[in-house]
Amino acid sequence: MNVAARRIPAASETLVPGEFGLSRDDFRRIAEMIHGEAGIFLPESKAALVYARLAKRLRALRLDAFKDYCELVEGPDGEGERREMLAALTTNVTRFFREPHHFEHLKTRVLPPLVRESQHGGRIRIWSAACSTGQEPYSAALTILSVWPEAARHDVRVLATDIDPYVIETGRAGVYAESLLEGVPTELRRRFFEAVTIEGKPHWRACEALRGMVSFRPLNLIENWPMRGTFDAIFCRNVVIYFDEPTQQRLWEAFTPRLSPNGALYIGHSERVSGPAAERLVNDGISTYRLQGGSRR
Repeated sequence: MNVAARRIPAASETLVPGEFGLSRDDFRRIAEMIHGEAGIFLPESKAALVYARLAKRLRALRLDAFKDYCELVEGPDGEGERREMLAALTTNVTRFFREPHHFEHLKTRVLPPLVRESQHGGRIRIWSAACSTGQEPYSAALTILSVWPEAARHDVRVLATDIDPYVIETGRAGVYAESLLEGVPTELRRRFFEAVTIEGKPHWRACEALRGMVSFRPLNLIENWPMRGTFDAIFCRNVVIYFDEPTQQRLWEAFTPRLSPNGALYIGHSERVSGPAAERLVNDGISTYRLQGGSRR
């Protein structure tokens, strides 16, 4: 019986035609760099997205082909462009009070005992582990202020980290177009934001007290974490879906010892804790986890 041989695609085969043409080999090199730098897994189904986002970089650099771009970012002088590539390929979808059930859980089940302790010298620590342009950590800080208006004068801090230095700069500035504050309750907007005009358009700037509660720092989640101590709540939402399964499991396991005994871990609605961490983290609400043995508030 004749059996047709399976065709093996050539490395030079074009995956995405166009102005520059993205070959299978080009895509492989880019995917390997992104995985090595940030743990992000890019299947070939993402080739069109990679082309669309990086073609702008090729034009800016006046390069003729993706092969030239790969040689640049892999070379000894490519560190700066690797950061640009990473920023172009990471997704920064966020908004104030996104997935509101998490902030309701924080407000009603995590914060009450912490606020009582902090009023007598205790502390509150929250980590937004992929903060994007800052709406998530500011939402956490606003949640604290909504139940404790004096929080900014106490030992209350929100750590906001992201791999993309550009979104860190946006978050640190705390200035947002008016349309982006739709999710912020009117009273909180009035008390903790000030209206500003930028290029003739209305914007809102987080007030000094709100900005002072949030510290923005660059951090690659798959590298060593410099923070010491534990957190009362960790937000890591819609991030691990971009990692392969082994990287996901390592990340969940790394978060576990960073949680305080009664701390909460908030994850994305399409994510699930897996690997060894699943034995130590138990469900405490919609896409919300706590340490095994921690009290249900």
